[in-house]
Amino acid sequence: MTQAAELLREAERAPFVGWDFSWLGDRLVTSPLPWDFTAIVEDALGKAQRALDMETGGGEWLRSMKQLPTCAVATEAWTPNLHVAFERLSAFGAFVVHDEGAVDNVLQQGSAPRGRLPFCSGAFDLVTNRHGAFTATEVARILQAEGVFLTQQADSETRQFHELLGLAPPREQRFELDFAVSQVEQAGLCVEVAEDGEEELRFADVGALAWYLKAIPWCIPDFTIERYREALLRLDGHDIVVRASRFWLRGRK
Repeated sequence: MTQAAELLREAERAPFVGWDFSWLGDRLVTSPLPWDFTAIVEDALGKAQRALDMETGGGEWLRSMKQLPTCAVATEAWTPNLHVAFERLSAFGAFVVHDEGAVDNVLQQGSAPRGRLPFCSGAFDLVTNRHGAFTATEVARILQAEGVFLTQQADSETRQFHELLGLAPPREQRFELDFAVSQVEQAGLCVEVAEDGEEELRFADVGALAWYLKAIPWCIPDFTIERYREALLRLDGHDIVVRASRFWLRGRK
């Protein structure tokens, strides 16, 4: 068995739990963005009294914060992550709530709103969202007056992953900063800061790429390592680099 084939077999067997990419270690290297969203959120958390983190995954990112306010809540829509997030965050003093999840932001136009948050109006003075879909009107509803919404979003790099595997790029509407700003402002929030940038993802080997694509099924919806084994093996020995757009904004009610 070749080394590349062994790497693919290892990736196929390795589990993915919560939203934890630590299994990759230094086999995935990302370039720094012009901003530090974690530091931005940590600063806001230090001033908040009641905070919500939307679509927390397994709670890994929220758990990494230096401190949380007395009332800290996280939501998660994907059922398998709920137990993981609860185990990780309950000892940290945070509550985890199952929600229905929002439709992808770019698909919300002309559709019935989904993504209701199970909280009363004005419940929080800070809402954070890192790479999760959100219904802007619901975010505005649960924020108290002068409350802050912080979100970092990833414009899909799906096209580049398709090209790496020799697939026709999908027809997709990109989730860009102007689009997000428009949604947030239409919901009644004032956007105080909005910034975009680019992040480079460099994979050390085909096994790292295969595990990543297995963990994020919306990049290539029918992806399995077995189905794309030959395409993955053709990448062995090549630089595997994806450049992804990122943006963040701060809105205030």
